[in-house]
Amino acid sequence: MMGGGVPKNFAQDTVVAAELLGFDVSMHKYTIQVTVADERDGALSGSTLREAHSWGKVNKNVEQMVFSEATVAFPLIAGYAYSKGNWRDRSERHFAQLFSQSKTQLLAI
Repeated sequence: MMGGGVPKNFAQDTVVAAELLGFDVSMHKYTIQVTVADERDGALSGSTLREAHSWGKVNKNVEQMVFSEATVAFPLIAGYAYSKGNWRDRSERHFAQLFSQSKTQLLAI
């Protein structure tokens, strides 16, 4: 997540929303938030990734807060992730077809 606010809350609340819709989901497997906000001055509204763990949204063993300006941190993170090459072994995703699939098919994604 780059920054915070509404996009951060939306991303975290997808786990809760999926449960309300009847899907058996687990919390986010990995979470990285890049932000310049500091919870000590109220900028994060006290909503760190550790706090999100208390709600069952993220796994605290694989969450990381990166206190940096996004235009500096994101290229470094993206470059590292791409160079690892783990994307080569992943199956293709067809997100454009998500809404044309049944609930059973969605769980397989």
